[in-house]
Parts: sequence; structure tokens; C-alpha cells
Amino acid sequence: MCPHALIPFKLVNPKTRLSCVLSQEEREAFARAMLEDVIHASKDANCSPVIVGTELFDSEDIQITVSDADLNQTLNSLLPQSVGAILILMADLPLANAQAIQRVITTSNDMALVPGRGGGTNVIFIKEPQRYHVDYYGMSFLKHIKIAQDSGLSCEVIDSFRLHTDIDEKEDLVELLIHGTGKSRAYLEELGFVLSVEKGRVGVERKR
Repeated sequence: MCPHALIPFKLVNPKTRLSCVLSQEEREAFARAMLEDVIHASKDANCSPVIVGTELFDSEDIQITVSDADLNQTLNSLLPQSVGAILILMADLPLANAQAIQRVITTSNDMALVPGRGGGTNVIFIKEPQRYHVDYYGMSFLKHIKIAQDSGLSCEVIDSFRLHTDIDEKEDLVELLIHGTGKSRAYLEELGFVLSVEKGRVGVERKR
């Protein structure tokens, strides 16, 4: 199986909740590093990455550039045209690896979901994308479960630490510095980020 992996990506001014520790230029470089980690993992899982964004940028991978459309509009315009299974993989999952992705795309059900924290959806795999549509933002995980039910699709919910861990807040950097092995962890270390312990809790600090 070699599904296309649609990877939504925001190039300009991403990850604004990390503004407390990273400048806009640094956030853009960090987002690009995370994207490269996700692309690497998807290729290792024998998927074909397709970057879906609003800005064209230098990359050897397939890109679909859509302007003046939000994430839902963009993906819902692509799903009906898709031939074969589709994997939708968020670009801020730098702990993703081939084993975790393979676990998703080998589901025996019609589709699979990996929830994110706070009610979001980090990964969607759909064998027949023409029968499904997405509804991100807010409590998207519950919405995606309901869409599957309404569409008569059997859905497996997969518990995966590596695909559950998205990077949005400063506190999330702890998991990346502990468990990461790719370019995004290396970039943080270049900037001087290290693990710290205060009052028994692990956090991060920037040494330079």
C-alpha cells in the first residue's frame, strides 16, 4: 500500500503560541524542520508526501498550493478527486515514525483516526476518501467520529504517543527534546534549548 500523505503546512508566521521563546524567523525555520521530519517518516512508511499549503516554497516533494481557502475547504476539495486511500498527517508531529504511520494505514477498518490533545485530530486515514469530508478546528476529533458514523464507515481510533504529540506550546518542546531524533530536535539544540527541572517538573530553557 502506498497512499498519498496530505500534509497541511503553514509557511509564514506559524506556531504563534511559541512566540514567547522563538522569533518569527525561528518559528518558520522550526516549522520547516518539523515538516521535514514528518515527510521523512511518511516516506519511510512507503507513503507519497504531498504538501498542502498557501505558499509555494523550495521543496523536492509534490506541492499543492491553495490560496484564499481554509484547511477544511482545501482538503474537502481534494478528497473527492482522490484515487486510492488518503492519509492526512499534520506537519507538527516531529516524533512520527514509520512504525506509527504503518499502524494507521494497515487498519482493517474503513478508516482510522489518531486524536490530538484537547479534542483535535492529528491523523486521518481514509480508504475511500470520496465518502468522507473533514471538519477541523474546535473539537474536531468528535466531529470526525460523527462524520464516519453518518457516512457508514467503520473507524478505528488509534492510541499513538508519537502521532498524538503535536508541538504547539513551549511545554510541548519537552517531549521533542526527550524523544526526538530528527531535524526539529537538532534545530532546537542549535538555538540553545535544553531540558531543565524546577520543583520536580521537567521543562525547557534557552541558554543562548
